[in-house]
Amino acid sequence: MVVSLGLATAGGALIGLLLAVFGGGGSVLATPLLLYVVGVRDPHVAIGTSAAAVAVNALVGLGAQARAGQVKWPCALVFGGAGLAGALIGAHLAKMIDGEQLILWFAGAMALVGLSMLMPKKDEGDAGVHLTPALTRRLAPLGLGVGLAAGFFGIGGGFLIVPGLMAATGMTLANAAASSLVSVVLFGAATSASYALSGLIDWPVFAALVAGGALGALAGGRVSRMLANRAPIARRAFAVMVLATAAYVAFRSLA
Repeated sequence: MVVSLGLATAGGALIGLLLAVFGGGGSVLATPLLLYVVGVRDPHVAIGTSAAAVAVNALVGLGAQARAGQVKWPCALVFGGAGLAGALIGAHLAKMIDGEQLILWFAGAMALVGLSMLMPKKDEGDAGVHLTPALTRRLAPLGLGVGLAAGFFGIGGGFLIVPGLMAATGMTLANAAASSLVSVVLFGAATSASYALSGLIDWPVFAALVAGGALGALAGGRVSRMLANRAPIARRAFAVMVLATAAYVAFRSLA
């Protein structure tokens, strides 16, 4: 048990580091890490535990972004509020599916995350965007759909939330990345609450993940400054790692 918690802490540190450096995608590694490194046997427990840890880590990041004034709160709350119902539905559906089948689908979601990280990112947009009735009509359905996917797979969903916010509102990449954390917190909290009610969270492992994530986030600032001139190369390397992990997860599930 001590070894498992130590591995969970180390894994949490790695995920926290990756999230701090790349701003998204790292949380998708939490579930395979719990299954194949820490030794969590039930895929549902791994998903529920990782979702809870992701919600806490995202809340810490949201506090920092809010203090920096990067969060577009009205747009973020409409998107996240609509997605909250979707996350609860998605989590409920996922618990009804066989664990090995769910992990195979999870591998597909991981592959999408990796591919999205290989796509070029553009920061053009309106930094002064304001919520309007027309924007609300675009944000709410998108939020519902993304929340459904995030709840089903037990992931933060940032790789879907950020482009969704940008497409619906025209806000900048920086504002979308910061605002997406509102949804990540809400979706993670809803998903983990659903799993917790079913007794599908390993709380000691959750605590180890959160503690490790805090340590990783502290180191992430220094690492991101070191990689500032090599950010595109580092991001592509990370995307390849996510794709390789997705292939391994699919192989283990099928085997």
